[in-house]
Amino acid sequence: MSDSSSLLPADFLTLMRQNLPDEAAFEAFVAICQQPLRRSIRINTLKISVADFLAQTAHYDWQLTPVPWCDEGFWITREDESLPLGSVAEHLSGLFYIQEASSMLPVTALFDAVSNAETVMDMAAAPGSKTTQIAARMNNHGVILANEFSSSRVKVLHANISRCGVSNTALTHFDARVFGPALPEMFDAILLDAPCSGEGVIRKDADAMKNWSLESTAEIAATQRDLIDSAFHALKPGGTLVYSTCTLNQIENQQVIAWLLERYPDAVEITPLNDLFAGAAQAATVEGYLHVFPHLFDSEGFFVARLRKLASVEPMPEPTYKVGKLPFSHVSRKLESEIVQAAAAVSLTWDASLTLWQRDKEIWLFPTHVTPMLGKVRFSRIGLKLAETFAKGYRWQHEAVIALAQPDENQTFELSAAEAEEWYHGRDVYPEVAPTRDEMIVTYQQQPLGLAKKVGSRIKNSYPRELVRDGRLFR
Repeated sequence: MSDSSSLLPADFLTLMRQNLPDEAAFEAFVAICQQPLRRSIRINTLKISVADFLAQTAHYDWQLTPVPWCDEGFWITREDESLPLGSVAEHLSGLFYIQEASSMLPVTALFDAVSNAETVMDMAAAPGSKTTQIAARMNNHGVILANEFSSSRVKVLHANISRCGVSNTALTHFDARVFGPALPEMFDAILLDAPCSGEGVIRKDADAMKNWSLESTAEIAATQRDLIDSAFHALKPGGTLVYSTCTLNQIENQQVIAWLLERYPDAVEITPLNDLFAGAAQAATVEGYLHVFPHLFDSEGFFVARLRKLASVEPMPEPTYKVGKLPFSHVSRKLESEIVQAAAAVSLTWDASLTLWQRDKEIWLFPTHVTPMLGKVRFSRIGLKLAETFAKGYRWQHEAVIALAQPDENQTFELSAAEAEEWYHGRDVYPEVAPTRDEMIVTYQQQPLGLAKKVGSRIKNSYPRELVRDGRLFR
């Protein structure tokens, strides 16, 4: 056994030897666990095509290697890493998401089976990599219920959804055991990227295995069984459930699926993933799951299983909690017409997949497909906040501008790189040539950065304070 294996718990190595009886494969696994993880990005096709993104970034010193299981995914190597990848212009404007390559697999597996899903749940959604990937696959139509148990991570989830121009989410903040009882047979597709022991992320996080033990793994698996049971009840008959983890042991992976199959033998079938992408067979298990060890594709470790619900099962007990009255109401036909017209004047448009609602002086756009779920669970945020009303009209919200703006050249003011950097720093912009319009969409690289007003010769900054960046940006 190599010296490097001493950094990993003995019980963990015993489990991995059972999965990797070939000595060369086991040694390759142990060796790569000590190597840093290569970075990867996923292009956000809600905002730009892959071809246009590659053309726009061709002048950078980036080497992009395609991820075989995601058409929008690339491993990235940069010669100059002095500027963080999250500070480049294309990241700030939501053109790409920094996402580990293996974590792109579950969404690929889901939409390979249900390309036309209209109601999707992401049961453990933060920080948003998979939610935004799902939204791109749905082209912002239908609805994604994106749940996150950790309250501190809900804000990060919303920030990433907003940056990427996602409009079709409804965010909740619950222990996901609630969804089976509260929303039975509601979803076409569900992704349960389950909380796990995180054995697969050791290359990114050297402390990932610090508190690892067989006992804690068994406790986590008990939670995972509860979550997959809840997910299965929330799934429509005929729907698809993808269960994934970033861990490698069979206790949290194969055994959790085996438990569900044993519990509902006539209602579950495995839909194999052996042919999901070129090379998938080398990660495929005998059951048809993907057990991605880090050395197979030079990635994080991951497990993915895809299941189909064949029939209804006995429902879970109905929830005993009270949701309370929804504090929103539909806008009147007259007001709807007024809002649509006023929004179009600043280049904000939407289609029938979004519906107008109001709460006091706030105007919101909810995904139309969320309606059957209203009143059954409490949402922390639904769709987009479009505007606040005030005496002189509407104050359009930043997240709506990022998601909905379709400006023509008469409604935009293109900033230079230096001006765009000032914008992200939260400062007013003093352009060399003053804008001709009093209100405009400011853009950089033709991407909307926000709606701004001209005050004299300057452009008043409207970038939300909580998003303002410090330090050097761009190049």
